[in-house]
Amino acid sequence: MLSATVALDRNHRSGSRRLAFVSAVLSLIASFAASAAPIPLFNIYRAEDGFTNADISMAVVMNSLGTIAALLVLGRLSNHLGRRLTAFASLAVLLVGCLLLMNVHDISILLAGRLLMGVGTGLASSGLTSYIVDTVPARPEWLASVASSQTPMLGLTLGAVASGTLVQFGPWPRELIYLVSAGFLVISAVLLVFSPETAPPKPGAWRSLRPRVHVPARVRHLLPVAVAVFLTTWATGAFYQAFVPALVEDHLDTHGPLVLGLVFAGYLAAGVLGAPLGGGLTSAMAQRVGMIVFLAAWIGIVVTVFVGTLPWFIAATILAGAGQGIAISGATRGLLHGSTLLDRAPIFSAIYLLCYSGAAFPSLISGQLSNTFSLPQITLGYAGFVVAATVLTLVAARNPYAEVSMSNI
Repeated sequence: MLSATVALDRNHRSGSRRLAFVSAVLSLIASFAASAAPIPLFNIYRAEDGFTNADISMAVVMNSLGTIAALLVLGRLSNHLGRRLTAFASLAVLLVGCLLLMNVHDISILLAGRLLMGVGTGLASSGLTSYIVDTVPARPEWLASVASSQTPMLGLTLGAVASGTLVQFGPWPRELIYLVSAGFLVISAVLLVFSPETAPPKPGAWRSLRPRVHVPARVRHLLPVAVAVFLTTWATGAFYQAFVPALVEDHLDTHGPLVLGLVFAGYLAAGVLGAPLGGGLTSAMAQRVGMIVFLAAWIGIVVTVFVGTLPWFIAATILAGAGQGIAISGATRGLLHGSTLLDRAPIFSAIYLLCYSGAAFPSLISGQLSNTFSLPQITLGYAGFVVAATVLTLVAARNPYAEVSMSNI
């Protein structure tokens, strides 16, 4: 009788952890899907409200700065308040951002809404990704790094495609996608209500708000290459948000919000599919292979922009997505090596801080340069950035120290 009770209790805990894993994944998808919702609307804002390429670039920057601020200040909060309460807070901030963006006719509204969404996704990036790794099944071994690094990409993909579809074919093109996003955020919160907590609340929440970036000493030797990988791949993602809408319309002679959503989704979805391809490689080899593929794709992007061929541009975009998926998951796997429960939120805060720095600062610079240089010339500048990062990765990529056990990942 006792053994049966123990078995039932074990099954209950296992089922609760599965529910928590699914809830965390779906919540992170909903968070980043909401963040991608405005992208297919950028050309509408340009045409109807007079926004410039520099304005759109600044919207990308504000989103990234909001995320960076949240990661610096709130990145360790889930270790003290618990994963679920932190997740509820991130979903609430994103919900307010969606409601604000339903009435964009002035650049200040767009910037404020993107800032709120950045704060929400920044809070989600540390809390929900840690919740995912806390509850991820033990097999396959690569699932923790892929789920944590590529779930945001999946959310951005779904958000971009859904937004493009609803903007082009649905009623209320400037409002409906935000209503749908808000609905999924609410559903995610309901799922989290029934999920168990994996990081019980503990004192020190106020002290945790002091900005601090922490990566365990055992994996700090991996940081130089990880920085190169995160900065260039996320700079490319920001490039697709800020400049590809205008590039597709003005230089590739293609119109329609759905096309914009599909082009952006092609980059991100290929990353989600590409990430497991590197699961059988060491983290160093995955980063090398991923960045070689990424560079080859960027060469294709530059050529197609100057030639003006949309199908080949999409093909190069998909190849770039696959490369970034392999490289990012390899870098994430290396940094998570030997991590404990309390390590994970700070590690993910550091990872996303690097990622969003890659999205923010190149966009800030290139947005200002867009008043002087053409979009093809700006594309060349991004390609040069990728060349430098690929060379560094090939020369300096390293694996985690072998004596550290993987049993805690």
